Amino acid sequence: MSSTLLVLNEVAVAPGKADQVLAEWSGLNQKEPVAGRTLYRSVDDDNILEITPLTDLSELGALNSLWRKLWESVSENLVSDFRRQLLEFVEAPKDVADPLPRTPYVQLRHIEVKPREYAAYREWRESTIFDVVRRAEQVKAFLAYHSLLSTEPGVMFVSGFACEPAEYQSVFTSPEYQRIVQQAGDRYIVGGESGLYTRVYKRADV
Repeated sequence: MSSTLLVLNEVAVAPGKADQVLAEWSGLNQKEPVAGRTLYRSVDDDNILEITPLTDLSELGALNSLWRKLWESVSENLVSDFRRQLLEFVEAPKDVADPLPRTPYVQLRHIEVKPREYAAYREWRESTIFDVVRRAEQVKAFLAYHSLLSTEPGVMFVSGFACEPAEYQSVFTSPEYQRIVQQAGDRYIVGGESGLYTRVYKRADV
């Protein structure tokens, strides 16, 4: 069953240093393991993402100690500071047996919903977005979260897939889904369609 809390921890790495940072980061995680914690590398750039499932907010203290060690280990090879988000589970159109999808790839799909439209948006997405992903064989997991702490507040979908990214993306570039995106931008999303972003990552251990 998907985790009730997720911490996303992402950083941009200097060109040519991603393998080194991943090796050091993985080594630290092996010394002080946290159940379910998983490293990913962006398929589009040298960003590295770590997703950590939590069962309780009290676990953040231990994570903070690990983050200080991580900073000491890899900061010289970074071009940005770490960007962290704490997310709370809402629902799962396609749930998983583990706290996180164990698929080779994950996609983060983020939108900021107009607060006055949030209840209507929840109802609308059940018969639109969720209907599409439930029917799509390419989508192996689709988990809906909402930000608890973030400089980018809003809805975050964590989607898992095992096929090549181009095949997976075809689900969301279809005419049917593009109509859904337009509907969302017209009514629900802060800033219209520009208020939506998607990012794809590959697990570092596959």
